[in-house]
Amino acid sequence: MLNPQHLAAFASIIRAGSISKAATQLGCGKSLLSRQLAKLEDDLGARLIQRSTRKLTLTEIGEQVLHEAQRIDAALANIEQMAGQHQQEVKGRLRVTCPMPAVSRLVPVMMEFCQRYPQIDFALQVEDRLIDLIAEQIDVAIRVSHLDDSSLIARKLVDSQRIICAAPSYLAQAGKPQSASDLARHSCILYVNAGRAHDEWSLLKDGALEKVRVNSLFQSNNGIALVTAACAGAGILLIDRLLVSTHMQSGALVQVLEDYQLPSGSPVYAVYPARDWLALKTATFVAFLQERLFTSG
Repeated sequence: MLNPQHLAAFASIIRAGSISKAATQLGCGKSLLSRQLAKLEDDLGARLIQRSTRKLTLTEIGEQVLHEAQRIDAALANIEQMAGQHQQEVKGRLRVTCPMPAVSRLVPVMMEFCQRYPQIDFALQVEDRLIDLIAEQIDVAIRVSHLDDSSLIARKLVDSQRIICAAPSYLAQAGKPQSASDLARHSCILYVNAGRAHDEWSLLKDGALEKVRVNSLFQSNNGIALVTAACAGAGILLIDRLLVSTHMQSGALVQVLEDYQLPSGSPVYAVYPARDWLALKTATFVAFLQERLFTSG
């Protein structure tokens, strides 16, 4: 009878792209995985992988076995998660990913979660690219965008609020705008996307919408660069509050035109792979994010 653990090891090797990478991800020795793969091929009487110095290539029967092995791998993961649910203990490693702008808000919340659940430890992967949560074995991703991947479960945390702000040094030199129309005479910091600068700002006050065309001395397609320029006194910035919350708290940036309302920014989601059984640690962390993340500041 085939050993299901050997089938799961085979699926892990293909998912990782090499035996050494799979061993690192699973936290076991490379030689152990090699022996498990060899034993599986011996039990089946067929070669599943053609090995070369550069890559692994599935044989025809290897592709067929992989399909079933992935189902077994998922079943083993579900059983492990069911056991964790039964134990009713929030423990283990949580693999989390987030874009760079979310780090300053997310890390303090993660540390608070660790204080509440001391058997939890985190592995945080900071990535602005859209990564494959299943292939890279991520438990939870923070994403600031609209979602369309039906293989993932998304829990909306908040619609990121937008804010107009500037450094005190800039306002001391240029003066503080008192109305939306005042922005036209100020230096503003602009976000650029696909070569187009977002130089028309919409503001709402007392039910009246005002659109202002602004001028700039600094433009960028990177949120961190925009915030850094604002802190250096380059001008007035319209941006998601998420990106500047710590700078507002420290006083490096201050809000202007507080009486105006602004369109909402991008929605912030906690995203995780769809599974029949969700690990208790993941479910608890997502609920904690909904309770604590981005609720203030």
